[in-house]
Amino acid sequence: MDKTRVADTALDLLNDVGLEGLTLRAIAKELDVQAPALYWHFKNKQALLDEMATEMYRRMVVDIVYEPAAGWQGHLRESNHGLRQSLLRYRDGAKVFSGSRFTGDQHGEGMEAELGYLLRAGFTLQQAVRASTTAFLFTIGFVTEEQGVSPLPGERREGFDLEERTAMLADYPLAAAAGPELFDRYEERFDEGLDLIIAGIETRYGIH
Repeated sequence: MDKTRVADTALDLLNDVGLEGLTLRAIAKELDVQAPALYWHFKNKQALLDEMATEMYRRMVVDIVYEPAAGWQGHLRESNHGLRQSLLRYRDGAKVFSGSRFTGDQHGEGMEAELGYLLRAGFTLQQAVRASTTAFLFTIGFVTEEQGVSPLPGERREGFDLEERTAMLADYPLAAAAGPELFDRYEERFDEGLDLIIAGIETRYGIH
């Protein structure tokens, strides 16, 4: 048993129990070991989440291609669409990924390639960092809210029925009509949100 096997097991279990139900005891049961055995590898749950986020990242970067023909705009769209799809594979995936610290240095290779790509497109290092992290943080925040309504694709939490919401807010017609823009149409809204960020980057930095 090593850290990677524990993280793999935890990610598999995450879809069944969610982040709140994911405990070292539950993971140990899946691995058929005693819970104290896991403390050799992880001193607490945050250390486990760090390793889970690292494993999620390892799986993501397999499909990332830095293709100059796509332009930096196309690259930001593709990489953040890929990030969103990766996070949506796991219940509470965005919460696991957000705020975690990658273990090791494997993420350095991807970051180096990402920043190098943007510098070749005309960004300064500071601009590249701010542009890429702004898009990244938008994606993390968007998916966090999306999974609050739809924990997994095709699932919908109780209390987010749009017809019930419209009836409850009958005295507030604008708030009622905003329901689909708040709690539905995620694909469309994500696309437009990225376009707004990219347009802002173009305007701010004058790089087209």
